[in-house]
Amino acid sequence: MCLAIPARVVELLPDGQALVDLGGVRKAISLELVDAVCCGDYVIVHVGFALARLDPEEAAQTLALMREAGIDTGGEFAPP
Repeated sequence: MCLAIPARVVELLPDGQALVDLGGVRKAISLELVDAVCCGDYVIVHVGFALARLDPEEAAQTLALMREAGIDTGGEFAPP
């Protein structure tokens, strides 16, 4: 099973990369598949690539559903 998770962009990095945060876990990912991402945006991340942008409400709903299903999302949703 593959899982894509919402994560908040905390820093734009060189070469089409970004640093994202999910409940305190930070990881560098590629933004090559998504246009016009800014710090504070939420993106769906799968295997190190942002696949799409999400609005904050949709990200909160998705993370809540994941927690309800027993998937550890690394903490509570924290809007920017």
